[in-house]
Amino acid sequence: MHPNTRACVAYVAVRLISQKSGGAIYDYSKSGYINIDGSISSATVDVYDYDRRCHFGGSGSSGKFDLYDYGGRHHVELKLNGAKFEGYDYGAKCFFSGDVNGSNVSFYDYGASRYFDFSL
Repeated sequence: MHPNTRACVAYVAVRLISQKSGGAIYDYSKSGYINIDGSISSATVDVYDYDRRCHFGGSGSSGKFDLYDYGGRHHVELKLNGAKFEGYDYGAKCFFSGDVNGSNVSFYDYGASRYFDFSL
């Protein structure tokens, strides 16, 4: 999974689950912030990845979102269940899962076979 796609998914998940706002997410694997901002609701996601200069978003209902990564030109499926999330990245052809605890995200990327941590 592309690192910025992963960061966008983590950003959307933490915003939806925690109901917190923020204009960047900290990626511990890169030891730095990735600037992502935009509007997020239970029905629509429209954020902008300033690092890649592209949009990331889509629509959803009942905690299931069909998102599109305009930087990678592919769909991303995201499902929320309480503080947990899971989905599929059609660009990298891999699953992912994770959980949100306050402003923190623990993200497992099955394509990379490892965990990644983020903080809003």
